[in-house]
Amino acid sequence: RGVQMNELASQIGENLTEIQEIYKENIIDHYKHPHNKGKIDHNKTHRELNTSCGDELTIYLNVKNNIIEDISFEGHGCAISQASVSMLTDKLKGMTIEETLKLNKDDILELLGIPISIVRMKCALLSLKTVQGALC
Repeated sequence: RGVQMNELASQIGENLTEIQEIYKENIIDHYKHPHNKGKIDHNKTHRELNTSCGDELTIYLNVKNNIIEDISFEGHGCAISQASVSMLTDKLKGMTIEETLKLNKDDILELLGIPISIVRMKCALLSLKTVQGALC
């Protein structure tokens, strides 16, 4: 367990501002206790892999009248990918397909609230790529 937390700390970074420390704690909480994890009744699904890190996500969407009524995921991966998908699934409930397709890298980075290295950018963006893949 200690090794896992050390790895988590190295993924997130150490020289953070006080506000970024709060976001870091939020990321750790989403990683340990992900929201919307598990398969739901769905009418859209998509799976993506991040081979450089071993992250794997499957998104399940229940879309009615162009609105995301429910969303969940299954998968595994690093703290950044898992926190990102947990946070994104919370955000997307009630959004339209058009609003969701307009989301971009900056929206995900804002959700995470801490600097993400180039090495971890694919991890952070896997959730968005998977959701948008399900909607296209």
